[in-house]
Amino acid sequence: MAKNIVFIGFMGTGKSTIGMRVAERLKKTFIDMDREIETLNGMSVAEIFRHYGEIRFRSEENLMARKLARQKDLVIATGGGTVLNRENVAVLKENGILVCLDADPSDIQARVNRKKGSRPLLKKESSLADIEELLQAREPFYACADIRVTTTGKSMNEIVDVIIDRLKAMGYPPGNSASARPASGGMTE
Repeated sequence: MAKNIVFIGFMGTGKSTIGMRVAERLKKTFIDMDREIETLNGMSVAEIFRHYGEIRFRSEENLMARKLARQKDLVIATGGGTVLNRENVAVLKENGILVCLDADPSDIQARVNRKKGSRPLLKKESSLADIEELLQAREPFYACADIRVTTTGKSMNEIVDVIIDRLKAMGYPPGNSASARPASGGMTE
């Protein structure tokens, strides 16, 4: 049984979409943490934020991170703020390879504005400055990744190929004949 592959990164970078494609290619089960939390609570993430606040949502997120970290062979898409809690990072890293997806702020803006109302931490029309400020504040948290890949200017297949190639270079899955390279400070693209 192999470690989990855990996608982290800012909202709108493609964690769910790319994660699902990687899971399909590797024949693994895909889990979207936000969707799991929504199912358990019977309401959307935005509704949880609106009715109970961010603290409640982050608590639910922490419970889900701990639950998923105990499993193996999953591809997990986390919410953009999951890494803000160092305990989440620690438990997910125990049995997982963290893959951070990055994108240019203008791409993120276009992507999140297409999904108005579903991103509780951004206003309906988020300015580029809002996104740049949040990205800068979260960068130290995303730096924990074993692999980093930018999604800007690449097709889905290109992104998935890069991720799978990087995983193989790290010896994933176990028994892979590719030479394992340490991920000192994370592999970036």
